[in-house]
Amino acid sequence: MDWISRFDGLASLKAPIRDILTARAVIVSVPKDTLIFGPGKAPENLLLLLEGTVRVQQTSNQGREIVLYRVHAGESCVLTTACLLAYVDYSAEGIAETDVQAVAIPRAVFDDLISQSQTFRQFVFSAYSRRITDLFVVIEEIAFHRVDIRLAQRLLELAGQDQVIHATHQQMAAELGTAREVISRQLQEFHRRGWVSQTRGTITISNISGLKSLVTSAA
Repeated sequence: MDWISRFDGLASLKAPIRDILTARAVIVSVPKDTLIFGPGKAPENLLLLLEGTVRVQQTSNQGREIVLYRVHAGESCVLTTACLLAYVDYSAEGIAETDVQAVAIPRAVFDDLISQSQTFRQFVFSAYSRRITDLFVVIEEIAFHRVDIRLAQRLLELAGQDQVIHATHQQMAAELGTAREVISRQLQEFHRRGWVSQTRGTITISNISGLKSLVTSAA
């Protein structure tokens, strides 16, 4: 498989570097819901996703979860990159949200190519900087934006053509970095306004224009 061509930043690698990557990297498949890494574990590989989605989340001492970001096909994990560069263990967990296929680049190869190849180094740090920017957006939203507006926006993003979201209150709380009780209260208010209806594990949008008006009110 010519996986290198699927990552724009690697397309211009010189032949010797490409040969090292293709010879020593391994294609791995991970089933849905697998814990790929977790707190206290040292990264062994840099994973470049070919297919699927990995959810990276953190859990507080009180058990509250927050989704930090997702890694999609064509991307790498910024937390793994940071841990590889700093020689530290993971502080969060990565879970396969779907079946995943990825390229695993061993730590030794990663270290060698970071020092030897300007193109590979630029690829790694460009991806790193983009994701750090995304994380700042997450922090800003949690710190400064109203929960009701963020919840309405997330419901609109997750809703399929049937306007149904399959998620528990706890899962929505993790998405937005807040408590389950806060999400429950907000959904009850949305229900009172006639915007959503709820069954166990399912939220159905009843009035999409109501949710959109709330989102645009903050613009």
